[in-house]
Amino acid sequence: MASFFQPLLALLYPELCPACGQLLTSDEQTICLSCRFLLPRTGYEKVHDNPIARMFWGRTHLHAATACFFFAKQGRVQHLIHELKYRSNKEAGLFLGEEMAKEMAASEIFSGIDYLVPVPLHPKKLRTRGYNQSEVLAMGMLKNIHAQLSTDNLVRAVATDTQTKKSREARWKNVKDIFVLKNPAAFEGKHILLIDDVVTTGSTIEACANVLAEVSAIKISVAAAACPAS
Repeated sequence: MASFFQPLLALLYPELCPACGQLLTSDEQTICLSCRFLLPRTGYEKVHDNPIARMFWGRTHLHAATACFFFAKQGRVQHLIHELKYRSNKEAGLFLGEEMAKEMAASEIFSGIDYLVPVPLHPKKLRTRGYNQSEVLAMGMLKNIHAQLSTDNLVRAVATDTQTKKSREARWKNVKDIFVLKNPAAFEGKHILLIDDVVTTGSTIEACANVLAEVSAIKISVAAAACPAS
């Protein structure tokens, strides 16, 4: 019966590609084939001293860092992240996470990951949005990276203003000392992959990494879905 009504539902409520807004065909899922092909991939996961990794030199100690796609104003990746963060389109986030993990799984730099750790939201923001967009990315990554998802160890203890339009110094002050690790022993000797949606100045990642770095024998890597196009 469901298959009988499927064409009618598709006619009444057509599915659009969240990256470009075009109609999806019956053979396309989440985003269109054209956007899948044209998404601007960075290739940074294959290069140890890529621009994202260099961003953190002298600021915090990381094993590796990457952002998988370039983020441009009104571009495909911006549309996907906007759909995830502000329109409750978790499918867009799961897709991005799966694509991130496909790229990283082929890189020895990011091998041996024990825990995927999304950058946490404060409980107040989590209640307002209903979900953590970085956690959705991590859930998509689990399809191609064999690791455990940890969402309750690293927590955001202080609510802060949005980072948008803040300077690098203001961003750092906004997130300094706001993260807490509840059970450091759980991460001892483990390879942790911090996950965020977009990395710009790196202040939030730096604040998280500095808390994690206090754990004995920990290895910290970073993966963001996107970074600004140069």
